[in-house]
Amino acid sequence: MPVTTSEVPPAATGGTPAPPPPGAHGKNGKHGRAGTPGRRAVRRRRRTAALFLLPALLLLGALVAYPIVFSVIRSMYDASGDTFVGADNYTEMFQDPATVRAIRNSAIWVVFAPALLTGLGLILAVLTEKIRWKTAFKLLMFMPMAISFLAAGIIFRLAYEQDPERGVLNAVVVGVHDNLHDTPSFPTAKARLGDKQLVHGDDGSYRTARTAEPGRTVNLGLVGVPPKEMPAAAKPAAPASRTAAGAGELRGVVYLDFTPGGHGKPGRVDPGERGLPQLAVEAVDSHGKVVADATTGPDGSYRLTGLKAGSYTVQLPAKDFAPPYEGVSWLGPALITPAIIGAYLWIWTGFALVLIGAGLSAMPREVLEAARMDGANEWQVFRRITVPLLGPVLGVVFVTMVINVMKVFDLVYIIAPGPVQQDANVLALQMWLVSFGGGNNQGLGSALGVLLLLLVVPAMILNIRRFRRSQS
Repeated sequence: MPVTTSEVPPAATGGTPAPPPPGAHGKNGKHGRAGTPGRRAVRRRRRTAALFLLPALLLLGALVAYPIVFSVIRSMYDASGDTFVGADNYTEMFQDPATVRAIRNSAIWVVFAPALLTGLGLILAVLTEKIRWKTAFKLLMFMPMAISFLAAGIIFRLAYEQDPERGVLNAVVVGVHDNLHDTPSFPTAKARLGDKQLVHGDDGSYRTARTAEPGRTVNLGLVGVPPKEMPAAAKPAAPASRTAAGAGELRGVVYLDFTPGGHGKPGRVDPGERGLPQLAVEAVDSHGKVVADATTGPDGSYRLTGLKAGSYTVQLPAKDFAPPYEGVSWLGPALITPAIIGAYLWIWTGFALVLIGAGLSAMPREVLEAARMDGANEWQVFRRITVPLLGPVLGVVFVTMVINVMKVFDLVYIIAPGPVQQDANVLALQMWLVSFGGGNNQGLGSALGVLLLLLVVPAMILNIRRFRRSQS
C-alpha cells in the first residue's frame, strides 16, 4: 500500500518537526502558565524573604524613618506646633550662643576623642600582643563597656570631686603635692584682737607696725590655730631674747600666743606656748623691698641676716596664711570638657583595643618576620608595616567613634555640675534641653536633631562603604 508524504514522520523525511498547537505551552514556557521550576523557586524565595523582612522593615519605619520625617516637618513649626515658620528655627539655632557653644564643644569631641581612642587602642594592642596574659588584660579593659553610661557618669562625678576626702583623683594630686611641697601654712592664724604690733595687709600678709634695726629681737605672736592643725614637729617656743641678736641681723620667734588654761600673758612667750614651724619671715626695707628672708624652725625661731644699717619691717607673707592645696578643679569651666572626654576614653578604650587586637591577630606574620630579617627595628616595623596593614581596621574604629561622640549625651549630663553644664554642652544635650529640659520648644529642638542627623550621615555612609569594600 503506497505511503504518502503526509503520513511519513518528520524524522524519517529529514524535515523539521511541526510546531506545537497554540496554547500547548502556555505563556511562560513549555510547562504552561506556572513557568519553569527555577523561576517558581526564585519567586518563592523572594516571597519568603519579604515575609521575614516585613517585621524588621515595619520596626525600621516606625522607629527610624517616621521619627526622621516627623522631626524634619516639626522643625518648620514654632514651639506650639501650630504656626508654620519655615527655616526660622534653623536661623535662630545658629544665632543662639548656647547652640554655638554646643557646636564648638561637639567639634572638640570629634577632633580629639576618636583620635585619642584609636591611638590608645593601637598602642595597647601592640604592647599586649606578646604577653601571655593579654586575654585577661583585654577582658579587664573591656569591662567598662558592660557599665551603663549612667553608672560610669556617677563614678567619674565622684572621682572628679574637688574635696580630697571624696574625690579620688584630687586625693592623689594633693598627696603628691604635699610630699613635694612640704610647706605647711596656717590659714586660720591671725593677730590677737587689739594687738597693735602686727598690721594686716590687703594681700593677706602681716607685718610689724613699727620698724626695727639690726641687732634687735622681734617676737611675733599669733592666735586662731586649732590644736589639731598644729604640726607634729612643733616644739615649745624658744624666746629669742635669751640669745642676743648679732650685728646685721634680726632675730625672733613666731609662736602661738595662747597658753592652755589661760594663764599666759598676751604678747609674751610663756611656758607651754609652742612655736609655729616652717613659716616664711621677711625683712622689708623702707622702699618696700624684701632684702632678707628666713624660715622658722620647729620652735618658731628665725634669723634674718645680712642686713645693712637702717630700719626694717618684719613681715609674714600671705603664703603663710594661704589655704591648703585642694587639688585640681576637674569640674570647673576650664577642664570640664577634657574631664568628660577622659571618662569617655575609660569606657571605650577596651572596644578599640579588642577590635584592633583582632585585626592585629589576623595580620600575616611572615610579612613582619621578613621585615625583621631585612634589618628593620621594631619602630620601623610598627610604622611601615603594622600601621598600614591595620589601616582598614583603624579607619573603622575611628569613623565608628566619630559617629558615637556626635551622639554623646549621658556623660555630659551626669558629670557636669549645673553651674558649668553650659560650658560642657554638646549638640545632643542642647537638643534635649531645648525640647524637654526647660525650653519646651520642640520646633527648635527638632531643628537641632536634623542638624545632628546631617552631621552624622556622612560618617555613616563612609563606614558603610568601608564595610562593603572589606567584604568585596
